[in-house]
Amino acid sequence: MTETKSRSPEYRMAAGALGGLRQDLFRAPFAYRPLARMRTDGPLVRQLPQRMRERAAWTPHALIGAIALFVAVLGLAESDAFALRFMFDTIALALVPAITVLMTLVRPVGAFWMSMALTPFAAVASGGYWPWTPSTFVSHLVVLTVVAARTRPRTAGWMWGLTVLLGAVLENFGSWHPTSTATAVAVVSAFALLVVAVVQIRRDAEREVTVQRTVTAVERDRRTLLEERTTIARELHDVVAHHMSVVAIQAEAAPYRVENPPPELEQAFVTIRENAVSALTELRRVLGVVRAEDYQAPDAPQPTLAQLDGLLANVREAGLETEKTTTGAVRELPQGVELSAYRIIQEALSNTLRHAPGATAKVEIGYVLGGLGLRVVNGPPTGPVKASPGAGHGITGMRERLAMLNGDMTAEPTEEGGYEITAFIPVQPAADTDEPRKAQVEKV
Repeated sequence: MTETKSRSPEYRMAAGALGGLRQDLFRAPFAYRPLARMRTDGPLVRQLPQRMRERAAWTPHALIGAIALFVAVLGLAESDAFALRFMFDTIALALVPAITVLMTLVRPVGAFWMSMALTPFAAVASGGYWPWTPSTFVSHLVVLTVVAARTRPRTAGWMWGLTVLLGAVLENFGSWHPTSTATAVAVVSAFALLVVAVVQIRRDAEREVTVQRTVTAVERDRRTLLEERTTIARELHDVVAHHMSVVAIQAEAAPYRVENPPPELEQAFVTIRENAVSALTELRRVLGVVRAEDYQAPDAPQPTLAQLDGLLANVREAGLETEKTTTGAVRELPQGVELSAYRIIQEALSNTLRHAPGATAKVEIGYVLGGLGLRVVNGPPTGPVKASPGAGHGITGMRERLAMLNGDMTAEPTEEGGYEITAFIPVQPAADTDEPRKAQVEKV
């Protein structure tokens, strides 16, 4: 049969376990992996002076070095006093265990294998404790803990299993010793590795939560930005569609207002109407995709600065004392500019109501030759500030509106504790737009 039978779940589990063992402990065990410096942004380290904070980053390295020194001293205390065995005991019980601990700084997995290989030699050199002597006991426990902290929880399980297996083998093949340490090593190392694994899992979970929160915040900002752009596109669609509809209607009615119009004029108005209807259809086809399925076009015209007094009256009823100042020659502006200016003032006053209860606000509108200037400033709050249920993207919406009109905006706190929003929307002078139109009419 050419078909291969599917593997059983037990087989796949065993194969996965052996693959994990090979990847964690047998693949490049002596690879160079230096221990990174400790972070210095913790709550305790931040309290230290700058120079001590920089040195505190080497705390893990200094701690491992101190433990290695302790292991060496402990091994020397175990060494035989006879000169013939002193050198062998010193190497097996003091020097090599200390080097094994230091190896965790640069080659952690290699340090584990070196500690495993050292165990029987140190037991023979000691002649008392079996199979782990006091120095190798401390050394192996430190190696397990450091390697587990530097790798993954799965690696800690493999190291503990191999340690228990080594202890069982040495206990069975060696003679019985009243000072056997295999059980003590298994229990103490299991507890230490369990603590390290729990800390690692919790740290990974916190890191995952932080990443998810960051991704969620980015997606929320992006979604809010798209929603704001969609709203702007809808409003612009309604504004432009209204003007194109007026052009089409006026072009259709214009020939009836002139007695005996020449055929060329009638044909010109027919062409204007056809182009207006075609542009309106194309506009609805392109911009209509941004509408939600349940979106209904407003029955009334979009608000302009002429309706600003009504908006100010509404916010005054909501408890916000507002003062309006208008400078320059008031004139009718393009409806897109009027709508954006109205929405910017509306959002600025809404932010004042939410974030500065009890404050007063000033709205300044300046009609200048090159465009329209806006300034909305509020004082410091006098009432209790509550958490706002909004998404906090009103400023983003204002900037989007101004970016579509090539405008500029600043939003910053004031020295008095309030907030100030200034904006400028450029508007082309009417004379510049009328002259080309007159030239085209004369040409026709």
